[in-house]
Amino acid sequence: MRCYTCTRLSYAIICKDCKDTLLGTTMGTRHIGSLDVISFYKYSHIESLLLTKHKPEGYRIYKALAEMTMKPFIEEFIESDDRIVYIIGVDEYVSGGYAHVAVLSKAMQTPQSIPLFASLLAQNRVRYAGKSLAFRRHHARDFKYTGKSHIDAILIDDIITTGTTLKEAEKVLIASGVNVLFALTLADVLE
Repeated sequence: MRCYTCTRLSYAIICKDCKDTLLGTTMGTRHIGSLDVISFYKYSHIESLLLTKHKPEGYRIYKALAEMTMKPFIEEFIESDDRIVYIIGVDEYVSGGYAHVAVLSKAMQTPQSIPLFASLLAQNRVRYAGKSLAFRRHHARDFKYTGKSHIDAILIDDIITTGTTLKEAEKVLIASGVNVLFALTLADVLE
């Protein structure tokens, strides 16, 4: 097999050299109203990897990215915070045999951080890719939350573009009695 990024022979979908050098994170935080959204990469740095989410190799790529980012983040977070935190993925619908956001949530599973898989799903499945902010605002996702209430949670998504989806998700969770600590995404489109 070959590394997806550099095409050299590799047992892993992303070779060790690419993990160490090409994919060094460029973490940043964006504030969307009262929600802090922490992203590990700029979208343009890993765009080709993110676009695999609906392809067969996407599962392995998202799993590798989650192991490099989400997993170490939550391990460090729970070292300094002893409460139970729930992980809530945005719209964990299965497409192409797996749910790419669920792969990110799964990587964050520890005894102190518990994923609530498929607990926040959009009732309106409209696609936002390439659409304007006005379109996104007029075509709300209409999220339905079926998980626990009165919990502390971290919201998970793969990409933040305008922040509309995460803001709407936060609003639904708050109305359901969830304390959203912050959101994590792999990439931020804003450069």
